[in-house]
Amino acid sequence: MAEITSSVQIVLPQHCNGYAKPRLFGGQLMTWIDVIAAVAARRFTGCPVTTLCVDNLTFLEAAYLNDTVVQEACVTWSGRTSLEVRVDTYVERLNGERKKINRAYCVFVALDDNDQPYEFGRKFVPETEEEADEYAAAEARRWIRKNR
Repeated sequence: MAEITSSVQIVLPQHCNGYAKPRLFGGQLMTWIDVIAAVAARRFTGCPVTTLCVDNLTFLEAAYLNDTVVQEACVTWSGRTSLEVRVDTYVERLNGERKKINRAYCVFVALDDNDQPYEFGRKFVPETEEEADEYAAAEARRWIRKNR
């Protein structure tokens, strides 16, 4: 089963816009997504990585001031020097109930000591039906990106 990297944040005033009911800035959420996805990618490759693209970032619901935001990241596909990481973001209620507010797919390139693409030598192998479905979808997204 794919390793899950988790992160928890509380939405603070500096993370929000100035509306009467302050909402989490999309850009702040994108920063948190990039960080947790990079951690998952670094753990998988064992080396530095750089973001190549954030592909398919979908905002499903809002998060508000004082909400607890939980993120889970996992590798969905890997090649020779690059890999895709899915990040799911949830608002967690005080009773522990979670509601998904965002899903993002991030692509990273592993780097050597000279900041050049590095063959990290580890291949993501799906172990469950869900992982196999994600892997197939990642292959399709990769094809679309290459043909843009």
